[in-house]
Amino acid sequence: MMIFEAILLTIITAATPLLLAAIGEVVVERSGVLNLGVEGMMIMGAATGFAVAILTGSSLLGVMAGLFAGMAMSLLFAALVLGLAANQVASGLALTIFGLGLSGLVGFPFVGAKREAMAHLYLPYLSDLPFFGRVIFGQDPLVYIAFALALAVALIIGRTRAGLVLRAVGENHHSAHALGHNVRQVRLLAILFGGACAGLAGAYLSLVYTPFWTPGMTAGRGWIALAIVVFASWRAGRAVIGAYLFGGVSILQLHAQGFGLGVPAQALAALPYLTTIIVLFALSRLPRGSSRAPACLGQPFLPAR
Repeated sequence: MMIFEAILLTIITAATPLLLAAIGEVVVERSGVLNLGVEGMMIMGAATGFAVAILTGSSLLGVMAGLFAGMAMSLLFAALVLGLAANQVASGLALTIFGLGLSGLVGFPFVGAKREAMAHLYLPYLSDLPFFGRVIFGQDPLVYIAFALALAVALIIGRTRAGLVLRAVGENHHSAHALGHNVRQVRLLAILFGGACAGLAGAYLSLVYTPFWTPGMTAGRGWIALAIVVFASWRAGRAVIGAYLFGGVSILQLHAQGFGLGVPAQALAALPYLTTIIVLFALSRLPRGSSRAPACLGQPFLPAR
């Protein structure tokens, strides 16, 4: 039971940054914008969050700094794809490359620095319960924030007027514009929300998951978050399942190495990414329409004058 509890705790920790990034990207893509710059936003959130936490001694300020770093990167992306109607795929890829380079510059003075991980919550009696205490009532605050965001996004998209407008913009931006909705404003807010979530995910990596900074520490998690959005069929509730599936695979391969299975370590390390490819291939074989993307996804909006 203790081993199972330890594995479950590490799965929750590994899945949380994926869930945060995926929830933000669900909102962005439901507005009709394809943002491939999630990796760049995450790595900037990780570098900036860790730097601010070291300089101020406050994990809370580090988390806030990571959030705003992600938003700043998303604002740059929005300027390209909304202001200049640039190609969304090329802009997202450029943002990822830019983020990887800039994060190395920001984080260079802090390579090798260490700090204590963010404190976990402690509820008297509840956190001391066998098994359920640490798993349910003893997580760090960002775990609960990730679940709260997933629930809020699911409710807002599915049951509110704001969610209906968001979906309308993603399905047919010209019709939404004709009905009087400000398409660019809706997409700008969605992009900023996605950037904030990606920045939070990056800050989680450097302040909780592995409380230190190293260049490239996101290790492709931004791309996995993009795959989770497709796996979830652009639904926030399913994104929770996808994040924990991929987080579980990444952790189980580490435990498999620890148990001394006769499988090369390189093959086990590639397992999360192999799972991503398999899942995307399986989704492509589903009947047409069963996991349909927003109709205007990736299409620039140019209002008629």
